[in-house]
Amino acid sequence: MRPSTFLSLIAGSAHVANAAPKPATGLRLIKTSPTDPGTWVTEDQKDSDFTAKGIRFVDITDITDAQTLRVLSTDPGSVSSQRAAVTYPTTITHQSVANPIVSQVSTTSPQSWLRTFTNFQTRHYRSTYGVEASTWLFSTVKSVAAANPAIVVTQFTHSSFSQKSVIARIPGSSSASLVVVGAHLDSTGGSTTAKGPGAEDDGSGCVVILEALRVLAAAKFAPQDTLEFHFYAGEEGGLLGSADVFQSYKTAGKTVLAMLNQDMAGYSPGGKLTVYTDYVDSSLTTYVTRVATAYIGAVSTSKCGYGCSDHASARSAGFPAAYVGDEPFDSSANFIHSPQDTYDKIQWTTILRHAKFMTAFLVEASFL
Repeated sequence: MRPSTFLSLIAGSAHVANAAPKPATGLRLIKTSPTDPGTWVTEDQKDSDFTAKGIRFVDITDITDAQTLRVLSTDPGSVSSQRAAVTYPTTITHQSVANPIVSQVSTTSPQSWLRTFTNFQTRHYRSTYGVEASTWLFSTVKSVAAANPAIVVTQFTHSSFSQKSVIARIPGSSSASLVVVGAHLDSTGGSTTAKGPGAEDDGSGCVVILEALRVLAAAKFAPQDTLEFHFYAGEEGGLLGSADVFQSYKTAGKTVLAMLNQDMAGYSPGGKLTVYTDYVDSSLTTYVTRVATAYIGAVSTSKCGYGCSDHASARSAGFPAAYVGDEPFDSSANFIHSPQDTYDKIQWTTILRHAKFMTAFLVEASFL
């Protein structure tokens, strides 16, 4: 290890260690940047003082793993977060397998699913509506997965809030190593009771991943590596659900070959899939770009910042992570986190583009 890297790790640890002592019960410790030592806030303050003002943050209250905390407190360019490097293909070689499955992708089911998903008053992770939405999604994922009896669908329970994450798994024919795609199932309109349809953020990502699962299940696709489809609870609360999931995977010693996050997939004035390039694994991001270009054409690139979405949880746990969205950050939807994030705003050609890409990525990556 080079001295500069070692020093940066020490400095990163200090940022967490120097956080103010917890002043009262019921507060949460959040970070807004690698150098932020952390601030204790109430759950309601997360909504009013951070999310409502467009300030991204990571809730680190329940993270006890020292290496994860170091990564969250270190500039992304100064040290690698991965425990083991993965070598990704430099060519796209499975189009003969992928294309017939990709051709079955449509927006028929996503339109129906999203209509129901956005009819909940909100999917806020601390609301009863959010619990109901998670339960509905679990039932829907099970129904879709039933086309292939090999697929296992489970709920992931979180200790600090009631909403559950949902995970579908297609077992690998020759490897238990994981290729993960994820989206977050919760939404927010500003509080636990405010209307928060969350059509774009991130109902769109959920139905994209669900459509990929549908066509793969219908085809009874048998991947070489194990495929997992994650629907995270509590993302709007500081990446809570995905942090729990990936910390549990790290503790269990699971091997994650790739984690691809799909946060927002239904609004794209620019008409191109966007690959985000900060707080991600650069090699995986290059591979994601290669797959996208081969299957759906040219992409845009952008940066999103600290604590942007659930790929940050995978990355901080030491797993290679990448992130795709529907639009560069500066031109992305300005109506999210509000009652205006409604079904009628969704552009179904954009959903179709992302669902085709996601399906192709899963097939290609299943041979890693």
